Amino acid sequence: MRRHRHAAPGRMGGTTMIEVLVTLVILAFGLLGVAALQGKMQMGTIESYQRAQAVVLLEDMSARIQANGANAASYAQSTPAGTGDGQPDDCSTLAAGAARDVCEWSNALKGAAELKAGAKVGAMVGARGCVHQIQAPDPTKGVCRPGIYQVTVTWQGVHKTVAPALTCATGLYGDDGYRRAIAVHVTIGLPSCS
Repeated sequence: MRRHRHAAPGRMGGTTMIEVLVTLVILAFGLLGVAALQGKMQMGTIESYQRAQAVVLLEDMSARIQANGANAASYAQSTPAGTGDGQPDDCSTLAAGAARDVCEWSNALKGAAELKAGAKVGAMVGARGCVHQIQAPDPTKGVCRPGIYQVTVTWQGVHKTVAPALTCATGLYGDDGYRRAIAVHVTIGLPSCS
């Protein structure tokens, strides 16, 4: 006949308690990892949303310059439009053309397209925009060089990365590692050039 040995009840309970504690520690680390992942996903979502808003504002100014191609050089400015630029909130007092387009773009960069409790929240954090003339048009016979303009939108990111090579709003965000920037070139042709 076989005899079965049973462990003392106190000893078995201690082993079970250690197993429960180890399981709780592993579970706690797992939950901390999930929380950290969720935080990073939230930051990625914010960055993605801001980039999408920047693309819309970039396309807006590009379309305005193309629609007023004869006066494209009037869009170029020495200081960025948007946050801190001093443009009026009401652009309707300005005559239609480049000055009004820049004013309306500035208000869009400041978030005027969407209000929440009276605050402008429709754009990125610290949004600014620049228009620089890269190449002046030259209608001289035999040259026929189109005008080329660079439209840039910048904003403040939520975490530090490598500073963009684009110069728009350099130094206006503290450390340039927080500055985000996208740009597009707009070419205005010379239809009557030969």
